[in-house]
Amino acid sequence: MADNSKVPAVQNGQNVVSLGALDQYVSITIGNQLFGIKVLLVHDVLGPQRITRIPLSPKEVAGSLNLRGRIVTAIDLRSRLNMPPRPKGEEGMSVVVEQSGELYSLMVDAVGEVLSLDDTNFESHPPTMAQTIREVSSGIYRLDDTLLVVLDCDSLLNFGRQDAA
Repeated sequence: MADNSKVPAVQNGQNVVSLGALDQYVSITIGNQLFGIKVLLVHDVLGPQRITRIPLSPKEVAGSLNLRGRIVTAIDLRSRLNMPPRPKGEEGMSVVVEQSGELYSLMVDAVGEVLSLDDTNFESHPPTMAQTIREVSSGIYRLDDTLLVVLDCDSLLNFGRQDAA
């Protein structure tokens, strides 16, 4: 079976154009911002779930949920990114990722499509990007009408150690 993660050079008339590797991201929306999580990190995409609150947990932890008999910690990404809470009555979705053997449900406003993006178009953060987003992302892709901010799950889920420091 062919490896489609590396795309060979393509010939465009007389010129040879070299393309980089294609990275795939699950696109998610939080507020008005488009984010991406690497497809290989995503275990599940869930609709609205019943979440049980955990007393004395950090503000980012919305609670826990049961996913096929496994307890999953639900993280409110709006809270994590210091954004206002989701308006009452609007239900969100969750993207389940694994970090250090534990499952986490990342609560988002909406889940979009899987995007295949050429890694040669990956850029560092613009200087005007909010510090809270810079701390939990690895860079951006400029799409036709918006920026896709690539989330770094290691940094995103590191809030407990950050509060203790």
